[in-house]
Amino acid sequence: MAGAKAPTELDARSLRRWPLPQVAPDADKEARGRVLVVAGSREIPGAALLAGTAALRAGAGKLVIATAQSLAAHVAVALPEARVIGLPETAEGAFALDGIARIERAAAEADAALLGPGFMHEEGSVEFVHAMLPLLGRTPVVLDAMAMCACPRVGRFSQPVALTPHAGEMASLRHRSREDVEADPRAAAAAAAAQWNAIVAVKGATTWIAAPDGREWRHSASHAGLATSGSGDVLAGIVTGLAAQGASLDQALAWAVVLHAMAGGVLARKRGPLGYLARELPGEIPALLKKMA
Repeated sequence: MAGAKAPTELDARSLRRWPLPQVAPDADKEARGRVLVVAGSREIPGAALLAGTAALRAGAGKLVIATAQSLAAHVAVALPEARVIGLPETAEGAFALDGIARIERAAAEADAALLGPGFMHEEGSVEFVHAMLPLLGRTPVVLDAMAMCACPRVGRFSQPVALTPHAGEMASLRHRSREDVEADPRAAAAAAAAQWNAIVAVKGATTWIAAPDGREWRHSASHAGLATSGSGDVLAGIVTGLAAQGASLDQALAWAVVLHAMAGGVLARKRGPLGYLARELPGEIPALLKKMA
């Protein structure tokens, strides 16, 4: 990438120069944004809880979770702040296409939407995501985990979406080896952003973010404890919660990457460098947002 413009380094100082949209002190929950999270499955029910909680902790005002019918009641009890919609499941565990009618209104009303955490069965999930996308119109969309497998089928999104792959997912999506992606994650992010018209974050100890117009950002963090089950679901939820409040997808992704790492740092100091849980990360976000403001 010789001759390319240097990426923007993401840290607390650079983000303070890129402030998030401010919510009025007397704003109601409608003004703080409505989030739709389509996530979870009978084998990975917690993904919907992690992503939904993170979206609320990032400041979103209202939350709708669409998840597998078999676990919808359990999710509703576990996260009473959310409206929960049960979706019919295929035999393989994906969401059935006839369930889309149940969330048409929620999709139309959403200020930001997240699809993918905890999905099962790639083929069925790709079919569901491909059918969902037209319902979201110009709503900011975050695709995570198996929902990103729809990218090759879409080819190029009519408006940018946010993608949050780790190196292995990025390698699979672009038919490269993981070693190739890990050797040059910057190039992998830039190529994917240009190919799919997406804001792409290739996650790792150093996370690279690329936009389709060529802008790039870099963030380095050394919190090994963040490499834990569910951590990516939390990151995706933070992105979506910020986008619902009016942040552009590139800003929401940049802020979320830093906030996520800062939350890991707080927990590392409280509990030790390893062993803290993904479910503990969202609880640190409100104080970090206050500090950053």
